[in-house]
Formats: sequence, C-alpha cells, structure tokens
Amino acid sequence: MRKYRYLPFGYKLMLSYCVFIIIPVIVISFFANSVYVKSIREQLESSVHGTVSQMIDNVSYKAGDVIRVSDFFYFDYTIARQLRNFEEGWVGYETTINFFYPKIEAYKQASSVNTWLSIYLHNKLFPESYKNYRGNDPLKSHADNPYDIYQIDRIQKKIWYLNHPAEVYGETMVWKQIEDDAKFGRISLLRRLVNMQIAGKVQEIGFMRQSVYLSDLFQAVDYTKIGSDATIYVIDENDKIKTISGPSSYRSDDAWNASDFKEYMVIENVIPSLDWKVAAVIPNTIFEEKVSEVRLLTFIICLIFTVVYFVSGALLSNYFSRKVNKIVSVLDSFQEGNFHKRTNFKGNDEFSQISRALNEMGQNIGELIHKVYVADLDKKEAELDMLQAQINPHFLYNTLSSISRLAKFGELDKLQRMVIDLAKFYRLSLNEGRILLTIEEELEQAKAYINIQKIKYEERMGVTFDIDPQILPYTTIKLIIQPFIENVLEHAWCGDRIHMRIVGELEDNHIVFKIIDDGVGISAELLEQMNDPEESTSIGYGIRNVHQRIKLYYGPAFGVSIYSRLGIGTTVLIRIPTEKPANSKVE
Repeated sequence: MRKYRYLPFGYKLMLSYCVFIIIPVIVISFFANSVYVKSIREQLESSVHGTVSQMIDNVSYKAGDVIRVSDFFYFDYTIARQLRNFEEGWVGYETTINFFYPKIEAYKQASSVNTWLSIYLHNKLFPESYKNYRGNDPLKSHADNPYDIYQIDRIQKKIWYLNHPAEVYGETMVWKQIEDDAKFGRISLLRRLVNMQIAGKVQEIGFMRQSVYLSDLFQAVDYTKIGSDATIYVIDENDKIKTISGPSSYRSDDAWNASDFKEYMVIENVIPSLDWKVAAVIPNTIFEEKVSEVRLLTFIICLIFTVVYFVSGALLSNYFSRKVNKIVSVLDSFQEGNFHKRTNFKGNDEFSQISRALNEMGQNIGELIHKVYVADLDKKEAELDMLQAQINPHFLYNTLSSISRLAKFGELDKLQRMVIDLAKFYRLSLNEGRILLTIEEELEQAKAYINIQKIKYEERMGVTFDIDPQILPYTTIKLIIQPFIENVLEHAWCGDRIHMRIVGELEDNHIVFKIIDDGVGISAELLEQMNDPEESTSIGYGIRNVHQRIKLYYGPAFGVSIYSRLGIGTTVLIRIPTEKPANSKVE
C-alpha cells in the first residue's frame, strides 16, 4: 500500500487546542484580576469583621461573666429573705458572719474577671462593712477586702442612682462610668437587689455596683490581630473614645467621628451587652499591598498555565480519540456508582479487549456491591438487636421486687397499676420485633415507666412533659428516652426530691429531645468520661448504648450530648432525623 504523508490528528488537535485555550486564558486572566482586586477588599473587610467579632465575643463573654455574678445575687431568694428579715443581736450577727459574708465571697470568686463589688442595703439593721481607700483605687487594693457593704443612704441622692431605669425583673442593668471610674479606667455594672415575695410588686432591697477595669474587659482588643498599621478604637454610647489599640493621634475621651477617616477603611461593630462599639481603622496601604500581590500572582499563574497547556497539549493530543472518550465515560459512570453502563467496539483490537474487560468488571462490581450491601444490612440489624437486648436488664427485676412488696402489704390498687404499666412498657419495648416506633409510642412507653416509678417515689418525684405535637407522627428507634429517666432516678437525687422536664421539639429539620433535671449535677471530669467513655469502663454505659444505637441507625451526625453543672442539674440532648413511618414494617 502506498503511504501518504499527513499531519496526524493528534497534532491538529493540539494546534486548535492551543489557539482556543491561550486566547481565553489571556481574557480570563484580565477579568480574573479585576474580580480579584474587587474581592480583595471584600475579603479584607470580611476578615476584619470576623476578627472584630471575635474580639467583641471575648468582651461580651467577660461582661457576661460579671453579669452572671450579679445574677447569683439577683436571683438568690435566700439572700433576699435574709436581707428583708435581718434581726439585731446575736442572731443577726451569726447570719451576717456565717451566711451573708460567705455567700458574697463565694459568688464573687465565681467570676474570672477582677471586680470591686459594692452593695448598698435598705435594711437599717444590717451593719456596714467597708474600707477607707483614702482616694486610692479600690480595685487595686481590695485583695484583703474583696467587697464593701454600705447603707443605701450613701447613694440615694446620687444622680446615677436616681436616673437608674425602672425595674424590669431579671433584665434591668446598666454599664456606666460613675464617680471615680473614669479616673481609674474602670466601668461599673449597676443593678438592683429586689424582693419578689410581694405579689405583683418588685421591691428594691438593695443596690449592686461591680467595677471592672476597661483594660481587663477589652484585653482581647488587639490591633496586631488585624495588622501592624491598623488601629482599634472602643467608643462609648456618647461617641467618646475610651480605649485605643494601635498607633493613633487621638487620646482617650476624644470625640469619635468616622468622617475623619475618609482615606481609610473603617469597620464598626456594636458590643451588645455594653451598647458600646468597636471601630477598626485600616489604612489603604494594606489593601494596595494585597492588590499588588494578587496582580503578581495572577501573572505567574497565567504564565504557568500557558506553559502547562503547551506541554500537555503536545504530550497528550495523540491519545485523544472517540474510543478513548467512550471508555472514559464508562469509567466516569463507574466512579459515580453506575455500573450498568456498557460500551462495545467493532473489531478485535486493544479497545475491544478493554471494552469487554470493562463490561465484565462493571457486572462483577455491581453484583459484589449488592452482596456487600445486603451483608452490611444484616450486620447492622444484628448489632442493633444486640444493643437493644442490653437495655434494662435489671429494670424488670426491680419492678417485680416492687410488685412482690405491694402484694405482701396488700396494696392491690398500686399493684394493679404497676402491673398494667409494666405490661404496657414491655409491649412497646418488644414492639413485635420492630426497631422503629412512633415518637408518640416512645413517649407512651416513657410515661409507663414513670408511672411505675411514681408508685415507688410518690410526691418526691415530679415530671413535666413539653412536647411539640408536630413530632408525634415521626418515628424513632425505641428506648432512647427511658434510659435517661432511669439514670436520673438512680444518680441525680439532691435531697429527697427530684424534678424532670422532658422536651421534644423540631429544630433545623431535626427532632431534639431534652431530659432536664434539677439534681446534683455532674463534675467536669466525670462528664467528659460519660460523653466519650472507653469501652473498658462502666461509666456512661447507658449513654453509650443509646448513643451507639442512634449513630448506628441514623449515622454519625446524630446521637447524645450531655451538659451539666454541679449543684444546678443536668441536660441530656438527643438528636435524631425527621422520618415518617413507612408503609411496611421495619424488621
């Protein structure tokens, strides 16, 4: 056969490839540079906004810490009762020494922020206790005297006291610089102490002042987190500059005017708890430096891509063909999980052999995946059954023991109710062998368990249900609420009474259950072990059981979380997806 010289298809493809790629690269690089320059400013603003927001969050946390200490005094009814009924003589002295002073010290030490606490009382019988600071800063010299107690007469004519807002219970408080606060660089949280024992009335029984250094409160406001040339101003509600971080020609108490910084980028964020604001001022030189960097980076990238396109086009153009594209499309389908796609080529060359091998591989992989999927389902159901069988092994024994005692003492009514509730509990637990039941049935089972326990604990146990009716038709794996109720009754008693609140609601297209108790609480160390217990320890066994069953059935995004504080109580949060019951039973 006569051979003809011709330009191979691969080289033709490479030439057209280069022409139609290089031109778009040049055009795209031009527009990309314009877009990047525009986005640089937006990114810089976003970055500064995020940094300032983090600073504000830190300031809000410290301010919130001071507020939390004031909450201890504000909501402590025992303090209000003692202040209202203070007695003279030994009884009053003992109350002051053994109750009131230790209470103040304990509450004050709960704050991580250094504060000076002053309390002004209406009760004339209560003795004053204070130190004469002789014009010095009380916050610096209060180590041996962490608080001062005065009579209310000392402040009743002060303008800041007379102008304090009308009381809204639990909400009224003011951050303000009063008296010598500005002199010593402080700010004070002002709040009343009230008595709510009078129906429909709020009676002032005292007044609190907690002073804290502005430098402590705004410690996180650091201009270096934004840039060496940036400046951050903290501005009060009267548009006066209170603190400055970074190089600036302004001083504290100067008036703030954003229009003075027209040649700068100015970003202002409000501190919600103080009603102050933080203003970050960034010179445009920072922006211009970043723009220059982007331009240089764009040029380098375009150059690299141009070289890569030429080299790759020369090396790979000979391999581009219709048959290769078909094979690649089949491989892409396999990669996406579609193993039903097939390709066939005429003849008996290498491409035909590749196509036959791909077809056989797709069929074999599809069959193998189906087998693995079925086997995984069987394993999953077996694991769920095993975990389910581990729940409440001793509950039946304890209940039967209680039934025996009721029968022995002839309490037939209680005996009958306990047997009925026990039957209901196990009827729902067995659930004809199904893993799933409706949330309404899950709650009915929990109530049956509570009814059994109420016969035992009577008035010492209180339970409140707060369930959104919308969630009742959805399904859940069974026995996810009752183990935590049982755990409260076994471990959470604080005194001879316990109260639980069971909440069920929709949240972000998920179903959330909360079991809240007012019990003894859990220490931080034990709580960490319970939230992530090792397999070798018995701590958190019931929690791990429910948590594993939820994750096994619904996936890693769902499960159990526990939040607790000693002396306050515990909250268990259970999160599951929203699933409607299917027509067929889930075995």
